[in-house]
Amino acid sequence: MGYTLAEKVWNSHIVRHADGKPDLLYIDLHLVNEVTSPQAFQGLALAGRKVRRPDLTIAMEDHNVPTIGIDKPIADLTSRLQVQTLRENCATYGINLFNMGGTEQGIVHVVGPQLGLTQPGMTIVCGDSHTSTHGAFGALAFGIGTSEAEHVLATQTLPLQPFKTMAVNIQGRLSPGVTSKDVILALIAQIGTGGGQGYVLEYRGDAIKDMSMEARMTICNMSVEAGARAGLIAPDTTTLDYLRGKPHTPVGDEWNAASEYWLSLASDADAVYDAEVTLSAESITPFVTWGTNPAQAVPISGSVPDPDDYSEERERSAAKKSLAYMGLEPGTAMRDIPVDIVFLGSCTNGRIEDLRAAAAVLAGHRIKDGLQMLVVPGSMKVKAQAEAEGLDQVFLDAGAEWRFAGCSMCLGMNPDQVPAGKRCASTSNRNFEGRQGRGSMTHLVSPPVAAATAIRGTISTPSDLRKIGTGK
Repeated sequence: MGYTLAEKVWNSHIVRHADGKPDLLYIDLHLVNEVTSPQAFQGLALAGRKVRRPDLTIAMEDHNVPTIGIDKPIADLTSRLQVQTLRENCATYGINLFNMGGTEQGIVHVVGPQLGLTQPGMTIVCGDSHTSTHGAFGALAFGIGTSEAEHVLATQTLPLQPFKTMAVNIQGRLSPGVTSKDVILALIAQIGTGGGQGYVLEYRGDAIKDMSMEARMTICNMSVEAGARAGLIAPDTTTLDYLRGKPHTPVGDEWNAASEYWLSLASDADAVYDAEVTLSAESITPFVTWGTNPAQAVPISGSVPDPDDYSEERERSAAKKSLAYMGLEPGTAMRDIPVDIVFLGSCTNGRIEDLRAAAAVLAGHRIKDGLQMLVVPGSMKVKAQAEAEGLDQVFLDAGAEWRFAGCSMCLGMNPDQVPAGKRCASTSNRNFEGRQGRGSMTHLVSPPVAAATAIRGTISTPSDLRKIGTGK
């Protein structure tokens, strides 16, 4: 019997195996940020330990940093303290830190891939659940807690119980206008936020093979929203083309050897998965969430569901609670829901392809009067590239705000927050109560939908612009 991609990566990193005990895995890359690392470093200091492999530890200022006025001291005292603490810890332990505003700074899950730090076959951890993003490269990548982070810092290993594996087949090819964000929302709507619990999801099928690396990162990024520990996609020529020439990838003969190994990681034909799910790519249309978890989503052509239509009491109760919080009535057409704010960014959809897709929709238009739109590149490198391509001017001409890199409005942890009672169409990954700010209401969408929504002021797709004669 053959092995799955996840099993191959797992098996190649086992340092110690003993019956009845967790496996001890070697960790290739440890990513840390200013929010989840202070306690881990404090634990090291109290125990008198050093960082085992500072060369395999990368630190990033991303969660709490402001996206305007970055040349001034951080106004929020808690954020300032967290950033300063990270800087002190990195200086103490000799860890490479990407400072706010630096040329390579940004959201760690954007920066890792663009520098080639993320590579197939690696084990990658971070005190952030969306570390699953790196699985797009065939890396086993997942979020960890504070005590686990301390263990990795001290030993470069982590004790873990093996995961189960789930094959997610996206059969056929996507229709024009359908994005990877729509695919992952459609999947979560089908299997639920707990459907992937205990599993590593491996995405397969022609629709996945057709996707760019940035689109694949969006898919893997939101695997955790289905309850999964990680998401994976087998390395292929698309992966190699993306990684070739990156600052930290091999060159020459080492590249040839690495490429051969990376391509060998694909699941064997006779590999057996613990579970399997299949979606028809042709049936997927642009999606949007209506409730307070990513599974509460419907096609944009649909309407707000009636809680009484759910067969299980648990789902009926959850739907009623979500509708009360979101201020929505059953039967309301999704296209009729107005929004106050549009956010384009995050580790889910803050890459150059996302900005290009939104700019293509916004070009020649203005956002609706009274609506605010924030465009926040996922990294300073993405920002520079967007400006070189003139995308920043497209956003500014449309009336949007062009910001510096950071996690920004994805989470209510920095100055970029949605005010209470306001509704946001967001390209981020989570929509639970208060995620973007206390009392905020969030609808998760793709970049093209975010742009069209900003123009019309209600949840919209680019095709809606053409229907009313305001599009190209």
